[in-house]
Amino acid sequence: MNWLLIGVLSLVLGPVLIMAGAKHERKNNEPPQLVQYGYLLAVVGLFVLLVQFFSISAAMLIFVVLTGFVWAMDKFVWGKTRGENQIADWIEYGRGFFPVILAVFVLRSFIVEPFQIPSSSMRPGLVVGDFILVNKFAYGVRLPLLNKVIVPIGEPQRGDVMVFDYPNNPKIQYIKRVIGLPGDVVEYRSKKLTINGNPVETLPLADHQYVENGVYLVNNQQFLERQGTKQYKTLTMAEVPALNLREVGDFPLRENCSYDDSGFKCTVPAGQYFMMGDNRDHSADSRYWGFVPNENIVGKAFFIWMNFKYFDRIGTTIQ
Repeated sequence: MNWLLIGVLSLVLGPVLIMAGAKHERKNNEPPQLVQYGYLLAVVGLFVLLVQFFSISAAMLIFVVLTGFVWAMDKFVWGKTRGENQIADWIEYGRGFFPVILAVFVLRSFIVEPFQIPSSSMRPGLVVGDFILVNKFAYGVRLPLLNKVIVPIGEPQRGDVMVFDYPNNPKIQYIKRVIGLPGDVVEYRSKKLTINGNPVETLPLADHQYVENGVYLVNNQQFLERQGTKQYKTLTMAEVPALNLREVGDFPLRENCSYDDSGFKCTVPAGQYFMMGDNRDHSADSRYWGFVPNENIVGKAFFIWMNFKYFDRIGTTIQ
């Protein structure tokens, strides 16, 4: 879907509808429907365009500032000089949008953020189409946009499912499991995971199958992996190597890792984390693009609130 084109068309069509609707008679002092639709399209178009060039958080902050300015000016200046005159539609909509946008911005920035699972990299626990909630303060209250911790609360733990800004393109968000903390030595050879020289407890389970893209059946070996008090299921394919050396990128601090045909060994730098998908042989993760800096953390995934294809997944806690 071409969101840039949708944004441009909406932003152009909005004012056209507003001007066309302005010629119609007002009823009960309400703006004509064309005017209402026009303002809605203009707002949607502007928001979509801002997201294309910045981020959702930045776009929302810009809207909070713009609508907040209109609200404040009308409350303290324009409203006092307007008297009995008709309030301009753009002022009415601006001040009306402000509390809603502010509430959504605060909720999304500091409390909880929605996220949709885009791939099979976290199977079997998370599947394509899961809509999940991300706890934004589990790892500290962070300053919007800068993402700096201003109120320390907690830190990522091994086994957490974490959403973060992809280091190679921070406009994209990824979801993986925390495998290595700062200072940890993570080793993965012949499909065996070791952390700081200690093998991670792994128990075999029955094989797991799923259909990818509605086309082909994928058969996997399934395991129960335990790290401390956390346990979760992972998938591997016997015929697939533990690592595809050709896919390993030239990421920052790559010198902390050593690779060979059997796997890899990495020492996690200070202030960074090593992430892996539970679907080990179908996951582009820290093995290939490197470590996740603390400032890229979005939050801790904890709850599935919707899946339009598999309703039985609704209300599931993320392990």
